[in-house]
Amino acid sequence: MSSTTIVTIVKMVESLPDELQEKVVEHIRDYIADLEDEKRWDNLFQQTQGSLVAAARKAKQEIAAGQSVPMDYEQL
Repeated sequence: MSSTTIVTIVKMVESLPDELQEKVVEHIRDYIADLEDEKRWDNLFQQTQGSLVAAARKAKQEIAAGQSVPMDYEQL
């Protein structure tokens, strides 16, 4: 984002009454926290993706070899 865009956003927020400014800042903080959470989850997923793929391949091989049984959800 360019500095002119940030300046524009700041001016827009500054033009609001104090109470609304606080609400906007609160929403922005929440939004940024959500984005950071998504980024952490994406990074964690990327780190475990190889293991997930390997587990899926193993499961497919076991199914093909007849070494698996249907899951009984009542026993969970």
